[in-house]
Amino acid sequence: MQIEVKIDSDYKIPKIVIFTDQMSDEIDSVLKKLSEDTPRVISGFCGDALEILEQESIVKIYCAAGKVYAAANGKEYALRLRLYELEKRLDPNSFVRISNSEIVNLKKAVSFDLSLAGTIRVSLSDGSVSFVSRRYVTAIKRVLGI
Repeated sequence: MQIEVKIDSDYKIPKIVIFTDQMSDEIDSVLKKLSEDTPRVISGFCGDALEILEQESIVKIYCAAGKVYAAANGKEYALRLRLYELEKRLDPNSFVRISNSEIVNLKKAVSFDLSLAGTIRVSLSDGSVSFVSRRYVTAIKRVLGI
């Protein structure tokens, strides 16, 4: 793919034009990235330090005592965003909401115990255990293909 940038004082608002003979996955990917309004960065406070969290390192994001936390890198980070805002920033292929107060990284899930009536127990790679609320059981089963 060729990329060309021209600086012209006549253009007060940036304009992007793509010339191609046909649509491709590469062009579709570029269009999606250009149209994203929401930044994908997740940052959290560990003590007084603000750290940028890589999505791959996040095990789960949850609410406790009216605040939002992320478990990542063996630490707990306080986040300033709400769960619904984080859902928009997180990769939908990796993260799934399991209750009104928790989102888990499916890539960090070790096992799913379906033996409990009406709910699913999720064991995560950091040793913690979470439960899928009844409201989200069907959605989780669909994601898991069961």
